[in-house]
Amino acid sequence: MNRSTALARVLVDELVRGGVREAVLCPGSRNAPLSYALHAADAAGALRLHVRVDERSAGFLALGLALASGAPVPVVTTSGTAVANLHPAVLEASHAGVPLLVLSADRPGELLGSGANQTVDQRGLFGGAVREAVVLGGDVPARWRAAVGRVLAAATGARTGHPGPVQLDVPLAEPLVPDGEGFPAGRSDGGPWTRVLPCTVDAPVELDVTLPTLVVAGAAAPAGPCLPTVAEPGASAPMLPVHPLALGALEPEQVVVLGRPTLHREVARLLGSGVPVHVVGSGAGWTDVAATATSVGTRLVTVGASPRGWVDVCAAASARAVAAVDRVLDAAGDTTGLHVARAVCRSLAGGDLLVLGSSNPVRDAALTGLPAPGVRVLSNRGVAGIDGTVSTAIGAALAHPAGAAPGRALALLGDLTFLHDSGGLLLGPHEPRPDLTLVVANDDGGGIFATLEQGAPERAAAFERVFGTPHGTDLAALCTAHGVPHARVTVDELSAALSAQQGGLRVLEVRTERSGLRELHARLRAATT
Repeated sequence: MNRSTALARVLVDELVRGGVREAVLCPGSRNAPLSYALHAADAAGALRLHVRVDERSAGFLALGLALASGAPVPVVTTSGTAVANLHPAVLEASHAGVPLLVLSADRPGELLGSGANQTVDQRGLFGGAVREAVVLGGDVPARWRAAVGRVLAAATGARTGHPGPVQLDVPLAEPLVPDGEGFPAGRSDGGPWTRVLPCTVDAPVELDVTLPTLVVAGAAAPAGPCLPTVAEPGASAPMLPVHPLALGALEPEQVVVLGRPTLHREVARLLGSGVPVHVVGSGAGWTDVAATATSVGTRLVTVGASPRGWVDVCAAASARAVAAVDRVLDAAGDTTGLHVARAVCRSLAGGDLLVLGSSNPVRDAALTGLPAPGVRVLSNRGVAGIDGTVSTAIGAALAHPAGAAPGRALALLGDLTFLHDSGGLLLGPHEPRPDLTLVVANDDGGGIFATLEQGAPERAAAFERVFGTPHGTDLAALCTAHGVPHARVTVDELSAALSAQQGGLRVLEVRTERSGLRELHARLRAATT
């Protein structure tokens, strides 16, 4: 058996022993040994293989699978520019703490700098964005297996509490096709070569909550204490929710930050106002954008009980904000992304999964109904890019049935986010297909910029071309080209369309208007202050 075949089979076998159950593969020549090994593992039922022709979409597909399952997922590429196309997904995984494994086939080291075809220096390609970068070498199978254990431990944060992406760079020499059976065996008990026992850090933050205390929970924040809480859509649903637009009516004497809040300017102003801030999170870093944190720990220990009057004030302010949002949206003349988000939020039930685009949709959902009890919400908020979201949603939907009593899988995207990763709709006839509905709020451009400084009337001359960026794309034709069912519905028809039973992947498009978004948001703020 040639070395490349043996190495590839050992790596795939050790990945399975280490808990890998999903893998994403991009076709290529240099990674052919890994392709054969993954295909054989898929045929044997050891893992589920997903093949994609575009590396950027493949990276985000692997990210979505890992995000929803919590388990490490490798994405396998050939050498050259193929690896570089994974960089956006690696950055997102790094900042969001997702266990993504880049398994990059490479040319032998002696070819670097020789002018050989499709050869770049892949060592350190991702810089500090990866938790670990290992270049595999030698001819000792035990070292190959040990390297897999090391990168899986780094990806899951077993020793650090800081999960994230890793790179295992695998130089492979010709021949690149199998020429024999079998491979060097692993541990006889079927377990991994190296069992890495997880470490935990326990640093409690003790807090007297008899003072008026407000919790701010960001994406992926765990369940918090029974205190008034402003929670972003990706956080656990709080027991005492506070609408983000109610913050102007509240004067907390201390704030607790869970996870990494990034959405609301009202929250940013609060955290920079001088009120004492206590940050609770895991891993090496913590969120303190305004540099106001007075303490940092890994869990909160509360002393006393929140004053009944404070809880009542927060609940009343939140109820007024919720009612005001509905009143303003009901009075609006045009359908906007806010209306679409409200319809999607109202359709959700316990067990459902919702993936949100990182531009307006996640903000619109935060204003119109999320988080909600029993609904899992995911979004690429690590670096908040719009790239790869279709593939992330497909990956999350494919992993979603692994849970107990799963509900529907939905995604809410803007049109630019959808178009940015429309290649993610390209699924070959042999690939696992998700049960996923993509809801696209199509306002023919970048609606979020209308709500920012760039959308001010005095800057209108440049706005439409360089920020609004209308495209006029026929989404129905695009979906038809990919063989994906498409329907255009109104916002009033959306709830019925979402409840209609339909398996597989489909797109529901709702035409929306962005020209009045700036004024609509101004009315929302005025109605809630």
